[in-house]
Amino acid sequence: MSVIRLQPSGHEVIAEPGDTVLAALERAGYALPNNCRAGACGECKTKVLAGQYDQGIVFAMALSEQDAAAGYGLMCMAVPLSAVLDIEFGASDARPRLFPPLTAVPFVVSDLITRTPRIAEVRLRPLGEPLRYWPGQYVLLGDATAGASPRCYSIANAPRPDGELTFLISRMPAGTTSQWIHDQLELGQRVTVDGPYGTFVGDPATDTPVLCLAAGSGLAPILALTEAALRRGFPHQVTLLFSAATDADELDIGLLRWWEQRYRNFRFRITYTRGAADGRLTKRVPQLLPDLFPRLSGTSVFIAGSPHFVADCATAARALGAEDRLLHTESYVAQQLPEGAAAVRVLP
Repeated sequence: MSVIRLQPSGHEVIAEPGDTVLAALERAGYALPNNCRAGACGECKTKVLAGQYDQGIVFAMALSEQDAAAGYGLMCMAVPLSAVLDIEFGASDARPRLFPPLTAVPFVVSDLITRTPRIAEVRLRPLGEPLRYWPGQYVLLGDATAGASPRCYSIANAPRPDGELTFLISRMPAGTTSQWIHDQLELGQRVTVDGPYGTFVGDPATDTPVLCLAAGSGLAPILALTEAALRRGFPHQVTLLFSAATDADELDIGLLRWWEQRYRNFRFRITYTRGAADGRLTKRVPQLLPDLFPRLSGTSVFIAGSPHFVADCATAARALGAEDRLLHTESYVAQQLPEGAAAVRVLP
């Protein structure tokens, strides 16, 4: 057992044998930015001030030799070795934020809906207490016994009393888990999920306009964040811009149009990357942003989708004055099963 000490606050977190730093922090309720949980994206890069740890296998693009020499490590793969590991973490008043992730939480498949030629909507109902999570977070879903290793999928709805979880899952040509979901998952089937994970969450205290940018199944966490904000009476303008290839790739248009009519501060726009008729928007989002938003300073921006989409949109947003402290991104990268992802087990 090791102690992870957060500096400069001095808060201490216990790491059980085999825990990664990220897993220990999440179990204690702390929000450390992360995305891939596989040493590939660099989101969890943190400076280690003192102590020893096993970094494990990471990608050079996520942790350069210069970063490592300067004392930085990737906390999603780092396992403490010394009795105490001091890391740089937030401000002196850092406080717990996240719900501790659980493992093997039992659900039943309540609905399967084909939304586009590539994306299926999956709905799960809990067999026990509803899973506690923040809008924008994700869970691990899969069935290792069927050859479908658990993979990360963002929850597409805000928490609701019945505990139902909704997912928008893209079929990936080489993805055994997505193929299992599209081709083998059945209504009424019992499944389990691990989670929640991730820090792509909104701050209830946000006091700025909000712009959400999404492409494909990246719409899932954006829907959850938007639903939660509108339901709680968020007073500022919320704009959602969705990128689709063609009409066939549209997602949840009815729900988004209903939100437009139900909430006066919500606006939805869709743009098509492979052309559209009737004068509809046809530019890619990064090229379209300057036409719609001359300035983005003082605006909270949430971006979700493929790594290229997220990177290009973030660059375009910064060029319009978006501030890094208000810029939140969630990109979908190659995944592997997290090690030490959670420590609290829910028995079926």
